[in-house]
Amino acid sequence: MDATNRSVVRVLMFPWLAYSHIHPFLELAKKLSERNFYIHLCSSPANLGHIKENLLEMNFPSIQLVELHLPSSPDLPPHYHTTKGLPNHLLGNLMQAFDTASSSFSSILTTLRPYFLTCDFFQPWAPALALSLNIPTVQFVVSGNKANSVAAHAFKKSGVVIQDSAKDFLFIKDRILQHLEQSSGIMLVRSLREIEGKYLDDLSAVTMKRVFENYLSKEDREELALGLLLSNVNFIWVLRFPRGEEISAREALPEGFIEMVSERGLIVEEWAPQKRILSHPSIGGFLSHCGWGSVLESMKFGVPLIAMPMHIDQPLNAEFLVEIGVGLEIKRDKNGKIEREEVARVIRDLAGERTGEHLRKKARELSDCIRDKAGQEIDEVVNDLVHLVGRKRHNPF
Repeated sequence: MDATNRSVVRVLMFPWLAYSHIHPFLELAKKLSERNFYIHLCSSPANLGHIKENLLEMNFPSIQLVELHLPSSPDLPPHYHTTKGLPNHLLGNLMQAFDTASSSFSSILTTLRPYFLTCDFFQPWAPALALSLNIPTVQFVVSGNKANSVAAHAFKKSGVVIQDSAKDFLFIKDRILQHLEQSSGIMLVRSLREIEGKYLDDLSAVTMKRVFENYLSKEDREELALGLLLSNVNFIWVLRFPRGEEISAREALPEGFIEMVSERGLIVEEWAPQKRILSHPSIGGFLSHCGWGSVLESMKFGVPLIAMPMHIDQPLNAEFLVEIGVGLEIKRDKNGKIEREEVARVIRDLAGERTGEHLRKKARELSDCIRDKAGQEIDEVVNDLVHLVGRKRHNPF
């Protein structure tokens, strides 16, 4: 059915409190809002300020922001109700506060009565609350699907040996399994079948669902800086620091580094327009920790990657990039450290004619494929979501 002839579909979106999760939900909300969906996007006030500015600039009247107030404590004041800038030792406190806010979220559900809820895996109590009100839940998985497939197998099959690259998922194992059991048969993912086809099929089979920037340690930062120096390439380095590390780039990098690379290197502190940079024709490669959002943006603009993964899904995302021929990985030593010579070697390989041209050719092919598919996948998603809403209307109890 054409969206123009369809009644407005009300959706409540509820991502985990990390901006790497919220941003993909916001992008999906924008696409759905153009197809006769009215979106309520729920998060903590600490996260919604930036989103509010973004929506005002882009003019999306069909997206409304809904504040979820978490309980505050001396250790977790309101400005820490987000993973952005959150000290690592407070992550458990944030997740506990998030769980405690379930009663407030229940009130939001009761008031808004959306046609369906969309959320990720961190809050299994959310689909349970929605189910009690006969509101179906659609999962939206924002990470890479090789990592999702490996983790799903590890969770659902007893006796399976857990790969090192999947162990970071184990701390939320029970949450993920509960979420799978209580949500509808539709799972939304950020991918294309042409890119991750076999992993999408595998994920669909094991879950029985229909599947449609981190901080560097001081040591890694110094080795990366010296590796860039040895590689002798031009670069832009976006340098971020954890909350509480009140230092400048000049203090954080090896002495004299900024002066030595001043003719070929630009150091940007805290934030840079990543999409604008990646879309520039002069960019020949992207050195990234391999968060899935950055991977997808790099593929979209046809830029090959140098992978320097850290944790959770990132090592598997890095393996996948090498597997499909659009990236190289900086290998760490047996102690998990990066070495400047390895950094320089991989950068030179990417910049070189033989290896580099092959990677750039494959990246351009993927970029063309993504552009050709633009709009097709979201239309399929819209049709499935509308059918889900239709089933709910015909079976209200």
